[in-house]
Formats: sequence, structure tokens, C-alpha cells
Amino acid sequence: MTPYRIALANLRYPATPDESVALAKQAIADAANAQANLICFPECYLPGYRAPNRNVAPPDQRWLDRAWADIAASAAQANIAVILSTERVVDNALRATALVIDRHGQLLGFQDKVQLDPSEDNLYAPGSDRRVFQDGPLTFGIAICHEGWRYPETVRFAARRGAQIVFHPHFHEAEAGSYVPTTFADPANSFHEKAALCRAAENTCYFATVNYASTGSPTTSAIIRPDGTVLAYQPYGREGLLIADIDLSAATGLLASRCKYGVNV
Repeated sequence: MTPYRIALANLRYPATPDESVALAKQAIADAANAQANLICFPECYLPGYRAPNRNVAPPDQRWLDRAWADIAASAAQANIAVILSTERVVDNALRATALVIDRHGQLLGFQDKVQLDPSEDNLYAPGSDRRVFQDGPLTFGIAICHEGWRYPETVRFAARRGAQIVFHPHFHEAEAGSYVPTTFADPANSFHEKAALCRAAENTCYFATVNYASTGSPTTSAIIRPDGTVLAYQPYGREGLLIADIDLSAATGLLASRCKYGVNV
């Protein structure tokens, strides 16, 4: 067994961009105190996902640069790797992205959201490339929200390149009259959490999905084993860290390696 401890930051939606930084820094410290090796945040947590019902300040790359530096310093102080779900401006266009910071506070690079939901066409521009990242014995990929649920190839890409786990930052709040689950992958719920089970099982890798904490949340943060069973999930709507040990040796990537199609998305 090769254990590796991860933390998923199932946090409330920040009231302001500056609060998103403060909440992220506290979560980093709490995860480090729990001896986690890496923490992942939900989609665009800095400054907050630009949902239609959320009033988020216009994009500000200078603010983002300062916020990233602040979070990087916290990562180095806590000796923990961070998947910081955020946004960035590239060629005057805004992208939803994840910035990976190592335990020394070094910025390792970005994984942009490549496959946008149609509702996001006026919010974000799509990225174009995929990659994997490293932290000690862990190789990992990132598939952001819509692309992880609906495009299996985004997860398979990482698993075929040695990723033992793919992290899935997302934003998913309740709509009026929607089903309110209490058990992960409830048959009465939407397809989303069943898709998380599939992404793990069809690639023989771990899949870690992380959402915001909100009342009536239709999905929650969870860690799925390489056989498609649930290792752990956060109670719906409850703010806090979901922390679990994963066994890297169990993530063989066998089924991903046998796939002959759609491997370069």
C-alpha cells in the first residue's frame, strides 16, 4: 500500500474576492494540521464562480496575481500542495482554470477548463491543452466541472499518462424545486454523481470531486475508488474539509491504458 492523504475544501461561496483568499488560507492551514499532502478547492473559488445569481467583481489580473502569491506563501508555510481553482486572463479573454502550487510555494502551472458548458460561452473562453502534475509519489490530473462529468476523455487523458487520481473542481447549486439528496449517487438524483463513479471505474483511477457548500446542494464533494465505489463523501451542504487517505498502488490505470479511442482530448 502506498498511502497519500488528500483534502477537498467543501467551503461556502465567498461573500467577496478577499474573503475567498481568507477562507482558502484557513483551509490550507487546517488541511496541513490534518497532515494532508494536497488540498483541492471548488471551481473558480478565487474570486468565486461567475454564476448568473452571483455578483462577482469584473476580472482583475493584478488582484489575481496578488492572491496567488498570498496562497503560494501559505502553501509553503504549511508544506502542502494546492490545487487552487481560480480564473485568469489570457489574450484579453477570461478562462476558468486551476493553478497548481507545490509544497514549496512554487507555481507549477495551470490546467484550464477546455470543455465549457453552453451556459458559460459568454463567461469564459475555453483552454486548449491538458497536462498532468506531480507531487512526490502522486501523479494527478484535473478536469473542471462540466468536462469531467460529460467528457470521459478528459479523465482518461490523465490516467493514460500515469495519474493515480483526477481532481474535479465544480460549482453546483440547487435550482428551485430540485431534488435534495442525502446519500451520494442516490438513484433519484441527477446523473452527475453517477458520472463520478464511472470516471473512476472506467479508468481504474481515483476521482475526487469537490463542490461548494450550499443549502440543498445537488452534489457534494467525494472521493471515488478505482473500482467505482465510494471511499468518502461530505454531508450535503456542510462546510468543511473532506480528508481521506488514498492507496496509490490501487490506481493502476489498466482500463484507461486499454482504450484505443479518444485519448488526446
